[in-house]
Amino acid sequence: MQSEKLHKFLFDYEVELKVVAALGFCFAVSLYGMRWVKKKMILKRISKERKRRESSLQYMEQMVEKFKKQNPDMSLQEILNLSLPELTKKVEDGSIPPDGVLYSYVAKALEVNKDVNCVTVFMSDCETQLQDVKKRKQKGLLYGIPVSIKEHVGYQVICFKKQGAVIFVKTNVPQTLISFETSNPIYGHTVNPHNHKKGASGSTGGEGALIGGGGSVLGIGTDLGGSIRVPASFCGIAGFKPTTKRLSIQGVRPCIDGLLSVQLCIGPMARDVDSLALCMKALLCDEMFKLDPTVPPLLFNEEVYLTSKPLRIGYYETDGFTLPNPAMKRVLLETKTLLEEAGHTLIPFKPPQIDYMLNELFIKALLGDGGQTLHEKFKNNVADPHLKEMAFLCSIPSAVKKILSLILRTFEYQTKFIAEWRKLKLDVLLAPMLGPAFNTGYPGKLLVTGSYTMLFNIIEFPAGVVPVGSVTKTDEEELSHYKGHYNDILDKLFKKAVEGGVGLPLSVQCVALPYQDELCLRFMKEVETLHQNKKKKA
Repeated sequence: MQSEKLHKFLFDYEVELKVVAALGFCFAVSLYGMRWVKKKMILKRISKERKRRESSLQYMEQMVEKFKKQNPDMSLQEILNLSLPELTKKVEDGSIPPDGVLYSYVAKALEVNKDVNCVTVFMSDCETQLQDVKKRKQKGLLYGIPVSIKEHVGYQVICFKKQGAVIFVKTNVPQTLISFETSNPIYGHTVNPHNHKKGASGSTGGEGALIGGGGSVLGIGTDLGGSIRVPASFCGIAGFKPTTKRLSIQGVRPCIDGLLSVQLCIGPMARDVDSLALCMKALLCDEMFKLDPTVPPLLFNEEVYLTSKPLRIGYYETDGFTLPNPAMKRVLLETKTLLEEAGHTLIPFKPPQIDYMLNELFIKALLGDGGQTLHEKFKNNVADPHLKEMAFLCSIPSAVKKILSLILRTFEYQTKFIAEWRKLKLDVLLAPMLGPAFNTGYPGKLLVTGSYTMLFNIIEFPAGVVPVGSVTKTDEEELSHYKGHYNDILDKLFKKAVEGGVGLPLSVQCVALPYQDELCLRFMKEVETLHQNKKKKA
């Protein structure tokens, strides 16, 4: 009897196992099928976006050729040589037609894109935008100026259009927007305009490459941990991250949904500091304050920007985390000397607890959910090969624990930093800037080298980058002896990343207290002018 029951039990159990196995197999096949269908949909979407870009490129090429035939005597190169302030004056007084400006930059952008792959799409309605602008009675500070914008910035950009600007192109970004390497499965990899073995950096790398290559006179990027400043440094242009919340980010797609402890900022990129200041003046207008009442209604203070009083300037050669390579250190000390010779007072400053800032306040803020948000982005898409290290880390649920009370701890750190600043009675701060451009493949391994830029996102200070020189053969020779602070794997990777940089641009970083954006820009202008004067004398 017991044997019969046991036999029946085993028979029923075997049947159940077979059913479960069959269901499991069906589920696995179904899951695989769903993933296959999803992948096919993603690939179809990628194909569609690529076709959209190719279509926009072809259309713009046709329009440029048509314009050239209709205006054979117009020198497009002369227009490209003008700075943004010069260009706005000539368009305003009628010396240059706004159509000529638009097609000059469309033609150049097409050329630069073929060289470095920085454009995601040309705005086919830019001509319509221009015609609308020309009909207005009030032209605006950026009347007829073509502006490029980072891919995830909302196309409407109402304040720009109110000031007469024409949005003519969108530029490339990395997958997830959290990377120093601008690459994604749709549009591919953006390279440096000065050396194609180097990257343009990220996440505003498309903008950096386009402006650095001469294909745009003014661009808009975003900055979460250096995403404006690092591409600006690598591509040899000026970039500015304003005080957090000084400019509205309405219509800008966030990098990580729900991230509150490190705030995304929007800011300008251009060839020179006066262009950055003009852009800030244009954006800080009543229109923006009406559209976004959470933005403090502070107009651009031109009196502060134009002042020439001597400054008390703090400076540091290293943050104690990533030791600057010889080229970075040299241009920082040269800038310090020029500022002293110009009558400014330079005071040594030591940023407090950089390792704590980087690991506890920045990195853990990005991965406060164990990297789950970023993991979902990778899992539901085709992962870009340049981001494989990040994709792997984010796939481990226990990589980072949730961070509690992070916003409060960030505030405490900011208070401590400001206390150090006040104790020395500083006006502004001179800091090293990451550079020169990294070799392709290294940015994904070296996110922590962004400690020099991440700091000012955490404490919400305005910070800008000014190109001040280039890598010399002597810098490259001295790099061979570089060991960093610890001579560990990160220091060795950093050395390899910046090797082969002779001739590449180098920058310094200029910083001010929150809401002292105009003073920060004024300091940037001072640094730019001193280096320009030095170059003229050489």
